[in-house]
Amino acid sequence: MATSLKNLSDYNIADVPSAADMKFGIVISEWNTEITEALYEGAYNTLIKHGASEENILKKYVPGSFELTAGAKYLAEMTDVDAVICLGCVIQGDTPHFDYVCGGVTQGITQLNVQYPIPFIFGLLTTLNQQQALDRCGGKHGNKGDEGAVTAIKMVALNRSLKN
Repeated sequence: MATSLKNLSDYNIADVPSAADMKFGIVISEWNTEITEALYEGAYNTLIKHGASEENILKKYVPGSFELTAGAKYLAEMTDVDAVICLGCVIQGDTPHFDYVCGGVTQGITQLNVQYPIPFIFGLLTTLNQQQALDRCGGKHGNKGDEGAVTAIKMVALNRSLKN
């Protein structure tokens, strides 16, 4: 989705199920903390707005975005969460490191979605510069954390509907 065409925080509230009986894990990269904490605030506030209780939101940190996959796996295996939201930010630099980290995290989260019976939500910003990241963590393009929370709620609801 091109964020220039859609604000990450714009959605129809009526289309989002209640999260009152859902439990969420949120794994956050410590790298680019200004950005990742803003992403977390967006996700947390959106979950609360849709009925999730504070005690049903488990927040855990990993050192960097590459570790999001392992952190998410630990949450899935060692807790009883219904979904894991992965939040991080990789800003392109002068080396190919950006490509390896972004590709690894993308593949890792995709693999978790295939291996586990709960959804893992991709909330990784992959930007060319700091300003693009700021624009996507509560700036002019909204907050990817909001989008991640809405996606998590909808995916938990879908998962439950198929189990019934």
